[in-house]
Amino acid sequence: MRELISFPCQGDALAGTLDDAAGSTGLLIVSGGNEIRCGAHRGMALLAADLAASGIPVFRFDRRGIGDSEGANHGYADSGPDIAAAVTAFRTVAPQVKRIVGFGNCDAATALALFHREAGIESLVLANPWVGDEGDDLPPADAIRSHYADRVRDPKQWLRLVSGGINIGKVIKGLRKASAAIPEVSNPIAERMATALGDTPHRFLLANRDNTAIRFASAWPHGGDKRECATDSHSFARAGDAAWLANQLREALA
Repeated sequence: MRELISFPCQGDALAGTLDDAAGSTGLLIVSGGNEIRCGAHRGMALLAADLAASGIPVFRFDRRGIGDSEGANHGYADSGPDIAAAVTAFRTVAPQVKRIVGFGNCDAATALALFHREAGIESLVLANPWVGDEGDDLPPADAIRSHYADRVRDPKQWLRLVSGGINIGKVIKGLRKASAAIPEVSNPIAERMATALGDTPHRFLLANRDNTAIRFASAWPHGGDKRECATDSHSFARAGDAAWLANQLREALA
């Protein structure tokens, strides 16, 4: 059963959606960027319905200033109170839930890593965590190398090259970056995440051809449980991605 919920956060009313089920372990979905709670292409709404049908309660919400929620949007770095308020609302409307797993993509994954402990979330699934942008207008060096390796193997790309369909200047700029890049010594966002995670059980889900995931992997020296999906879709929207994501979450929730 799907129910719309309104709950308070520091004087503002936030909007949430509960897909209820009988299970005692629930999933809290935190949206990344300025994405509303239904997700890209309704992906999170479909995921919630799928998991609830198999007995897992799922709670989604719009943080302040997003979608149907009141207040000002100050981005992921100010979303700790929103996450904590959502956890309180989840436990109130689904009292059978004794353990909450938090799931977020992009900067929502970053926010969960930073603020889960204060919110009372016991376990985390972090997809394509955001650890900052590149200092130029190019993808990460590892992404450039992967991209051009794929193109070299594609005869159509050679035809585009000789016919002038490829920007040679951009190619040269990208190859220079890929060949000159050195590993990032220390990423401040990644280090904050590592400190905040501590001993909290967590796993990373990475779209292996997504620039944000590639940047995270190159900036994260701490190992851990990393699962890769063979896709370039940041929101796991390609054929087969949704089933892979749902299976990963079921495993984490078990």
